[in-house]
Amino acid sequence: MKVFKRDVGQLCRRAPLFAALGDETRLTLLMKLGDGQPKSISQLSKGESVSRQAITKHLQVLNEVGLVRGVRQGREKLFQVEKKPLEDVRTALDLISRQWDDALDRLKSHLENS
Repeated sequence: MKVFKRDVGQLCRRAPLFAALGDETRLTLLMKLGDGQPKSISQLSKGESVSRQAITKHLQVLNEVGLVRGVRQGREKLFQVEKKPLEDVRTALDLISRQWDDALDRLKSHLENS
């Protein structure tokens, strides 16, 4: 598989998403939101060892890259996962996976023919 400039460009544009996903707390928040039900900061901070203020900051990071969306409901803000950016991440990982598979196939073929 040949790497095209557009592929590299697509992966580079996804870098902020991968950076946001590179934090354990943010991954935990996404898992909690994974059931599709909007949740408040209070619900998301329940059982966590970090403060509500820290949860708020992590949600801001996720919101900035489009992974979550906050919606005002009365006095609370409820957060929910946005599926499109996660699909973009999956597409990028699939591309990387195919490239590695191709590289390993070439290596295997080279070793078998040597």
